[in-house]
Amino acid sequence: MSQEQTILKIEGMSCGHCKMSVEKALQAVPGVISASVDLAKKEALVTGTADRAALVKAVEDTGFDVV
Repeated sequence: MSQEQTILKIEGMSCGHCKMSVEKALQAVPGVISASVDLAKKEALVTGTADRAALVKAVEDTGFDVV
C-alpha cells in the first residue's frame, strides 16, 4: 500500500489552538498516518491512504473551510 500525501488549503485558522484542532481532527480520520498544519501557509499536509472527502469533512466539522 503506497503512502500518499495530500495538501489541503484551509481558511479560517488564526492561532495555535486552531492548528491543533485541525491536526487532531485529521489524525482521527481512518488511514491517516500523520497530519501537520502550517498556520502561515494555511495548509495541512496529510500522509496516508485516507479519502480526500473524509479529510475535508473532518476539517469542516472542526469549523474551518477547505478551499
